[in-house]
Amino acid sequence: MKSRASLKSHPLHPILVSFPIAFFVGAFVFDLLSLVFSKPSLQATGYHLVIAGIAGAVLAAVPGFLDFLYTVPPESSAKKRAAQHGLLNSGNLVLFIVIFFLRRNSSLALPVLVVLEAMGVAILSTAGWFGGTLVYRNQIGVDPRYAGAGKWKEEVLEAKGGKVKVARIDELAVNQMKLVHVDGKRIVIARSEKGYAAFSDHCSHRGGSLAGGAMICGTVQCPWHGSQFDVHDGSVKAGPAKTGIETFSVEEKDGAVYLQV
Repeated sequence: MKSRASLKSHPLHPILVSFPIAFFVGAFVFDLLSLVFSKPSLQATGYHLVIAGIAGAVLAAVPGFLDFLYTVPPESSAKKRAAQHGLLNSGNLVLFIVIFFLRRNSSLALPVLVVLEAMGVAILSTAGWFGGTLVYRNQIGVDPRYAGAGKWKEEVLEAKGGKVKVARIDELAVNQMKLVHVDGKRIVIARSEKGYAAFSDHCSHRGGSLAGGAMICGTVQCPWHGSQFDVHDGSVKAGPAKTGIETFSVEEKDGAVYLQV
């Protein structure tokens, strides 16, 4: 699923998360060294790294939240994982904000600060594990380019009178797909050797985005676990999915493709 928050197809969230990770871990390391070697200058460095980490975390959270809303497939295992990822990172941000004010407004013992920062690093590591799983297993933010797939296409449309124009007749080549959002529904428009077809973007196994998968000979394969479906009738061609996917009627007329919602 290509990220909505991207720059020239590069997702912004994975780029920006490097900064709060480095700064928060650095704050913990410098404070730990200050505790071990009794050097106030190291603690001062840790203090400034906490400030930089908070700023970096807020900056990284913006594209991350946009990806959660618009890129992660709804009602999927990835959506739950993304929610856990976001809550852990938010909790970690709150923890370091608390640490910042404790350092400014009190004479809290350095060992207590080091323990709190160690907790923050542990939370950050767990959140990072979920984030890595989202990218490498669920392919969130990954723009798949299989042979003949063409450039990623996505469009938000509004149905009027139950019918909506979703593509030009020549917009897609055979085995290419396009994701459209119609009145809150995620629907894939695909072109096979038999013509155009429309089906739900929701894999019936774990909710993976079929628009991010591969299509050949009228069969679409989910990128998460390999379930395969007939794009015209929605039937299961190969598991682990056990139930088919929803399909929709399409009509080719006057050089355009229309979807009946």
